[in-house]
Amino acid sequence: MGKKRIIKKGGDDVAKKASSSKKISRKKLESGILYVRSTYNNTTLALTDMKGNLVASSSSGSLGFRGAKKGTPFAAAQAADVLVEKAEQAGLKKIDVIVKGVGSGRESSIRSFINKGININKITDMTPVPHNGPTPRKPRRV
Repeated sequence: MGKKRIIKKGGDDVAKKASSSKKISRKKLESGILYVRSTYNNTTLALTDMKGNLVASSSSGSLGFRGAKKGTPFAAAQAADVLVEKAEQAGLKKIDVIVKGVGSGRESSIRSFINKGININKITDMTPVPHNGPTPRKPRRV
């Protein structure tokens, strides 16, 4: 009543040796760009190299925070700590920070990078601001 397993005796050992002997080569980075997108509901962090290629990313929702707790500064700091560990493995020493959004996790995520010893060259606020925005709704007639 189901699929039968076929066990090969000779082929498994060769496949395991090939995968274990393969080395994972990671590119060492001196500097990068940190994108912080902070909304009222979540904080998303993305770490890229200077060309814009994604190296690592993290968010407070991916760490297990749910609901209103995702938008807190504590959750943003925890997400940044995870990203700092990945950045240190890549050999990152200097970052430029680009911040978007008006959430409460903006400063706490940047502070955790400073506390771990990664230098920040500049902080740029790229929060989109509407020039005129959509027209308001007409008043209700009763």
